[in-house]
Amino acid sequence: MSADTDLLHQRDVTELVKTAYSNLDHGGGFLAIEHMYSVTELEPLPPAAVNWALGVGNPVRHAGLQPGETVLDVGSGGGIDSILAAHQVGPAGSVVGLDILPAMTARAAEQARAAGVGDQCRFVVGQMEAVPLPDASVDVVISNGVINLSPRKSRVLAELFRTLRPGGRLCISDLVVDTELPPEVLTNVAAWAG
Repeated sequence: MSADTDLLHQRDVTELVKTAYSNLDHGGGFLAIEHMYSVTELEPLPPAAVNWALGVGNPVRHAGLQPGETVLDVGSGGGIDSILAAHQVGPAGSVVGLDILPAMTARAAEQARAAGVGDQCRFVVGQMEAVPLPDASVDVVISNGVINLSPRKSRVLAELFRTLRPGGRLCISDLVVDTELPPEVLTNVAAWAG
């Protein structure tokens, strides 16, 4: 079997997810306000960061972030969690947002600047199965509703642990399925992207 063999059809799934998210004309908006973030958390955020919230939870609230820490936000999307994390780690800390789409990283960088934390945040384009950061380079990894989009979840987790410093923390909000899915769901493009 060659090294190029793609048994899990990862390239196909990745392209499906990229296409689905590239075609969005807005984010989750009201879901972020109503179900995941408090009014106090949302108050200092630019409206566009809130409107582009596509996650399924609020990992920043549970990550126990401390001033001066370095945070990796996997699947940073429009930047809501990166901005919230930057507020918590303060000027001595930093946040790296990772997203597969250049348009999302540009959007997130713009929102971070609008929120006054542009100097603390940097956004990079890359895949969560191959995080473009050195080993042991972050204190905390957060992720909000994106690991479920990968066909290689164990590879994603290995990469996240690789980037953590000794004693680092991982805080994930995501969707989990604990039953066998029928083939019509497993082969459905919308199911992979959603």
